[in-house]
Amino acid sequence: MNIALIGYGKMGQTIERLAIQRGHSIVLKIMLENKEEMTHENLRKADVAIEFTSPDVALENVLMTLGAGVPIVSGTTGWNDGLDKAGKTAIQQGAAFLHTSNFSVGVNIFFEINKVLAELMNEQPNYEVTIEETHHVEKKDAPSGTAITLANQVLANLKRKDHWTSEKETDKNALPVISHRIEVVPGTHHVKYSSPIDDIEIIHTAHNRDGFALGAVLAAEYVAGKHGVFTMKDVLGIGR
Repeated sequence: MNIALIGYGKMGQTIERLAIQRGHSIVLKIMLENKEEMTHENLRKADVAIEFTSPDVALENVLMTLGAGVPIVSGTTGWNDGLDKAGKTAIQQGAAFLHTSNFSVGVNIFFEINKVLAELMNEQPNYEVTIEETHHVEKKDAPSGTAITLANQVLANLKRKDHWTSEKETDKNALPVISHRIEVVPGTHHVKYSSPIDDIEIIHTAHNRDGFALGAVLAAEYVAGKHGVFTMKDVLGIGR
């Protein structure tokens, strides 16, 4: 399979290494220095594109790729307002679009556990829930897209919470989402339910970028040749 990489930072380089290990070829690498090479002609050399850039250019990159009729998977977070347009464009262009806040297989299993735990806690009003996430200092969005996904899952399944907040002072209906940025941390996400007598915690800790990169390659393998809008649930066959 021929892959175009849109964004060639640390994540893009890790994706390249794992994709080659799985027998794929990288036929296009787009960076700030060569963005003029991102043309329909060059994109069509690829069977699928993988996009990891920044929130301010993600929608533009996705629409350009879909306009070339090339399936794309995007791991850039912080541009949720554009996802609906991207999905509609994929359908109009007869291409495929997959976006996720986190490609990691482990995180996507963690998402499913989070939903079940939140639903169980509906009958346990003595427990207060908080979410904490820790990433490297280069992470541009806070809270992370993964933390927001976790928060939205809790809100959808725990009736006593109706919004999340990154502020320290919260009301009883708010779900606190606390962000930390430190050196050399691939990513840790922590959902904690605390009561006067005990705590229940679920934690996902990434040891390196390989889990995220492998998931992106798996997603690219899945959407190549397909039409429509997909999620990591489709790729992994979970949460159905």
